[in-house]
Amino acid sequence: MIERVKNYVLESVDEVKNKVTWSRFTELQSSAILVLVASVIFAIVIGIIDFGFQNALAWFYREF
Repeated sequence: MIERVKNYVLESVDEVKNKVTWSRFTELQSSAILVLVASVIFAIVIGIIDFGFQNALAWFYREF
């Protein structure tokens, strides 16, 4: 059992070192910036929708 676990760990390390293709730092930076911009835009849209619902419900409760 221990030999199987040892073999698994060694094969996993070998795969990560030799078979995985890692992205360049500039690609990671551009992806991170894209995620940041998309998150900010999404947060603004959700904020606008929330503000609209808040005002609509406030108006509804004042009227009725």
